[in-house]
Amino acid sequence: MANHSATKKDVRQATKRRDRNRYYGKTTRNAIRELKTVEEQKVYDEQLPNIISQIDKLAKRGIIHKNKAANLKSKLAKHTAVKAVAVKKK
Repeated sequence: MANHSATKKDVRQATKRRDRNRYYGKTTRNAIRELKTVEEQKVYDEQLPNIISQIDKLAKRGIIHKNKAANLKSKLAKHTAVKAVAVKKK
């Protein structure tokens, strides 16, 4: 256990930061999961910019690595292309 008051404060701050980072990460993961289940191309195209923005914010805050953010955005863009082709085939 921490003995100095500054160390105790740091423990409190780290706990708050961890909880906040977990919340933002979980919210973004859930949004990505929901986006992948969307059937309509129009809805997908409307939600995609918001999710990309969330991913960029996570990378900016250091919650995820910038390369992971780039990979996630790339996969979502590929998913968009696949959905567009599937819609045209119908």
